[in-house]
Amino acid sequence: MLDITTDGSTGTGLTFTQEPHPGLVDANERARLLENPGFGRVFTDHMVTIRYSEAEGWHDARVQPRAPFQMDASSAVLHYAQEIFEGMKAYRLADGGTALFRPQANAARFRSSAQRMAMAELPEELFLESIRQLVKVDHDWIPTSDGGSLYLRPFMIASEVFLGVKPSAEYLYAVIASSVGAYFKGGASAVTLWVSEDYTRAAPGGTGAAKCGGNYATSLVAQKEAILQGCDQVLFLDAAERRWIEELGGMNIFFVFDDGTISTPPLTGTILPGITRDSILKLATDMGLTAREEPYSIDQCRADAESGRLREAFACGTAAVVAPIAQMKMRGGDFTIGTGGPGQTTLRMLNALTDIQRGKAPDPHGWVERLD
Repeated sequence: MLDITTDGSTGTGLTFTQEPHPGLVDANERARLLENPGFGRVFTDHMVTIRYSEAEGWHDARVQPRAPFQMDASSAVLHYAQEIFEGMKAYRLADGGTALFRPQANAARFRSSAQRMAMAELPEELFLESIRQLVKVDHDWIPTSDGGSLYLRPFMIASEVFLGVKPSAEYLYAVIASSVGAYFKGGASAVTLWVSEDYTRAAPGGTGAAKCGGNYATSLVAQKEAILQGCDQVLFLDAAERRWIEELGGMNIFFVFDDGTISTPPLTGTILPGITRDSILKLATDMGLTAREEPYSIDQCRADAESGRLREAFACGTAAVVAPIAQMKMRGGDFTIGTGGPGQTTLRMLNALTDIQRGKAPDPHGWVERLD
């Protein structure tokens, strides 16, 4: 058992209890699963759970066998959608060790999402320790293949049994893990975007900056439309004018111009503050590039692509890290960005990030937390 003391939110120390696992996956079967895990399909042996109630605060922290939840049909999350989550990875380092990438940023964003959704705020150190505990017990599930990692999914749901529109008095926090391979097979393939003119992802005053399931649920109809149009992803515009580029259904977006500058839409409350996004802004400065956060309209994007001023564009997020953008499609016509393939700055950024994450390059910002 591990004793840790929270930041004072509960007023007491909290002990993680590790339950024995009655049926660990056999090492040979695990090796077979890790040969080609795909993304989000192969899950590890364990999970972490911590409970919250107004009476007890955070309590009952467990590392336990991964198993289905038993829930009452009146659990608040099923009716009023109080739910948040995070996405992060554990990496196998070049020397065989394991590490996390900027986990403190995930902990802070998780707490911010909880605030926006009127949920109990998990102390950041407790969030971090829950991640460390799961990676420690399931580190053998990190693939050794090139591009492989352990995708970590911390999440929290409203678990109080009641029907009524109010913040829940009880919550269940959990962490599960999935062994994943490289997001793109054979290199960073360039993707095509469908510019949604009928649907929006978020509006001012809404939940756009929170990482909650509802934001993703509302994006699915537009994503379905993108697939029907032969595109890989959907690109959302702002809700007020349907003019300003905001983000993809699950990734932020960057633009690279002929003068060597890069830009991304500003965080105004409708865009998720991506940790990969923030890392790219810092790395761009390290590389001597001018990085701007500024509004960029879809009409200007088309004009710049056609004139050659816009040389590259890429999406970014935890899953894919960096995804080159080849083309944008919309009802007014399609246009290609640059050569229609991965550009030099895009690939440079992808390699710089992944090399830091995997311990192949210096870590000047102290982003990597080594676990063993």
